[in-house]
Amino acid sequence: MSDSEFKDWNQSIIDEFRANDGNVTSVPFGRGLVLVHHTGAKTGTERVSPVANIRQDPDTWLIAASKAGAPDNPAWYHNLLANPETKIETPADGVVEVRVSELTGTERDAAWERFKAMSPGFGEYEAKTDRVIPVLALHRR
Repeated sequence: MSDSEFKDWNQSIIDEFRANDGNVTSVPFGRGLVLVHHTGAKTGTERVSPVANIRQDPDTWLIAASKAGAPDNPAWYHNLLANPETKIETPADGVVEVRVSELTGTERDAAWERFKAMSPGFGEYEAKTDRVIPVLALHRR
């Protein structure tokens, strides 16, 4: 998929999410996505990315920087670490102001196991790459 096709696909997911109160059925995401707002670490440009999430508790969402098993992390991962005060759009809570932190060690490993249990695709992504796939926590501010 070219960069242009990927941007168009992402935008169609974002549009469907917003039009249907967070329910995305054109691809099998259902209500399992959040829209993560992030500011470019180099450009300062605000962007929005649809990302699968696990709701850890009422005030915390987990996201994995899997990038479908690519050898590098997605740009949004670097942007969130550089600018951790941001917001997400959620199916249940609407727009939520969050602070991002990266999970490490056993906390990261346990969260990653939850992603693999949620969808076999995450295990496939892990098998395709040599990198440790980061997991971020989005804490309500």
